[in-house]
Amino acid sequence: MTALSPAAYALEHVTLTNGFSVDCAHHEVVGERVRLYTSVGDANYQELPAAEISTIEALPDPPTPVAEKPLATSAAPNAMPTVAEMNEMLAKAGTDHNIDTELLASVVKAESNFRVNAVSRVGARGLMQLMPGTAHDLGVQDIDRADQNIKGGAAYLDSLLKLYKDDVRLALAAYNAGPAAVARYHGVPPYRETQLYVNRVIAEFNRRMAARTATNVASR
Repeated sequence: MTALSPAAYALEHVTLTNGFSVDCAHHEVVGERVRLYTSVGDANYQELPAAEISTIEALPDPPTPVAEKPLATSAAPNAMPTVAEMNEMLAKAGTDHNIDTELLASVVKAESNFRVNAVSRVGARGLMQLMPGTAHDLGVQDIDRADQNIKGGAAYLDSLLKLYKDDVRLALAAYNAGPAAVARYHGVPPYRETQLYVNRVIAEFNRRMAARTATNVASR
């Protein structure tokens, strides 16, 4: 049996002596037993006798996307939309793609914190952090224009919601880590960044929905 370290915190592939295998977020040796944690945190785990484990192999983190050649953008930076303009853009995109405006706003909040000129280290741009290649495929002509960025991001999220039959968690995971990662792990990938992202967007969405409900009740 491969020597087990006291604790490891990378995604791991565990092969059992009976020939079966399982992936876990990390493992921990406790006496003569091994805990296989199924999430980034330490709340959920499966405990097995060490003798039943053949090998534990660390799996690589998801590859860092290669920065793509940027699309042509406006010569001058686009002005930050007003709150009213932003709400109008989100409402239109939500209507066009049958997505709740509060969900779109929650994704924008997580992706760029409503900054039109946000650029990630791998080249994702704008309010909904579109990669130039993805934006091009979605028909976005100017990735730095707030309305086009939101329109493209909403179209992409719409396609993911349809792919996962309106499973919001899976759609958000794919928006962050890509559909290939969701397919590989048959669910939300055990990447810390992706799990935090999904939870952050859903928490913001729930907060916004609660505020909307309270406003509607107060106005009656």
